[in-house]
Amino acid sequence: MEFRTPVGIPRPSFQIEPLEEMLFVGSCFADSIGRRFQEERFPATVNPFGTMYNPASVLHTIEQWSGTPRVVFITLGTNHVYRLKSSGEIVDNCQKRPQRLFQEETLSIEACASYLRQAVSVLRSRRPDVQVVFTVSPIRYQKYGFHESQLSKATLLLAVASIVAPTAHLDYFPAYEIVLDELRDYRFYKEDMLHPTAQAVEYIWQQLVEHYFSPAAKQFLQEWKPIKEALNHRPFHPESAEYQHFLAETRKKEHELLTRFGKS
Repeated sequence: MEFRTPVGIPRPSFQIEPLEEMLFVGSCFADSIGRRFQEERFPATVNPFGTMYNPASVLHTIEQWSGTPRVVFITLGTNHVYRLKSSGEIVDNCQKRPQRLFQEETLSIEACASYLRQAVSVLRSRRPDVQVVFTVSPIRYQKYGFHESQLSKATLLLAVASIVAPTAHLDYFPAYEIVLDELRDYRFYKEDMLHPTAQAVEYIWQQLVEHYFSPAAKQFLQEWKPIKEALNHRPFHPESAEYQHFLAETRKKEHELLTRFGKS
């Protein structure tokens, strides 16, 4: 008998290689997953201009950032945007200015898809072989009301589906479905009952590794794990000669591993 509903993850159009340079843009869920890649020594850039929640703000980040990674993850949180009344501009951060200066709007499916197509176009103009993975954040927005939050997520899901299905080098990773369907239990949520716990994020990370990492990248993680654990060890006497020798030997192993897998 099966006591859960496993989410099928489509085979991606590419594989993540060891120490792959990547860009993560989007909601705080992108922050969580991007930081995990950084912990595993992948040179990931995570929200270089702050956390972005909607497709328009994601586009703004991609337009401003000049890097050329092969792999880009875009995590969408909401279709709600805020326009500065004086200019009509969609702002990425209200910067604690008075609410009366802004007008809240919701983007349509077509508008969301248009912003995302523009983002992909900018990325491809810099690197034609770029691989873009879209995700929708599983974090619900209580301030909208849960029904409105679901409508917002549905809009994002339909927008992503409209551009991923017909286009090569674009993939969708079902983080939203994994948390809401496969991890359907409040023990996988933090105290606010909205944000996934570290355990839930770890499970999603494991699914990414299983389905998106190349054999070489998985081998790197296996060899990096004991070195990372050794570096994270907190000794009682860090100034001792024994620990300093241990740390030097561990750093040597780290350097040798990174060099062998392509990063000096």
